[in-house]
Amino acid sequence: MTSTTQKTRCFGTGKDYYEKYHDTEWGIPVHDDRLLFEMLILEGAQAGLSWETILKRRQGYKNAFHNFDPIKVANMTDQQLEALRSNEKIIRNKLKIYSARKNAIVFLSIQKEFGSFDKYLWGFVNYKPIVHTYEKFEDVHPTTKESDAISKDLKKRGMSFVGSTIINAYLQAVGILNDHLTSCFCYQG
Repeated sequence: MTSTTQKTRCFGTGKDYYEKYHDTEWGIPVHDDRLLFEMLILEGAQAGLSWETILKRRQGYKNAFHNFDPIKVANMTDQQLEALRSNEKIIRNKLKIYSARKNAIVFLSIQKEFGSFDKYLWGFVNYKPIVHTYEKFEDVHPTTKESDAISKDLKKRGMSFVGSTIINAYLQAVGILNDHLTSCFCYQG
């Protein structure tokens, strides 16, 4: 709870940019393919790091990866990707940078096959968010059967940085899994 907003949150309390993300994005169902792609790239970049680290660099990622236009990212050259390794506004890990292009190519393939990435992704949960009833973050599972299935399928299709733990965080971020704590003002049980 913060003295300025007097709201109980799951996380992010005391940091305006983090509170805004929690209050207006996290756990809210996303059906826009561009935003689904953005969050997929950002969650992959987070691997081994904190979400706060990535959230602070979000604008840098938007600039580096053409506002997360999957067609433009899929067409980035090795030279363009290599230049990003000196960009201090993103995580400069070579594998993570190059995975954005690889994942964009697979993303476009999924769009073509299913009509949209949204239809593909939400099809795993029969197009309805899963709302959990966790009282504390220690109870939140790092993986779920949904994250296991989606991770396995994305890997089979050729994506990287899509392990089950990363995909579980992704599903939370895009509202497929609503893991707001029951004490959080955003919880909708």
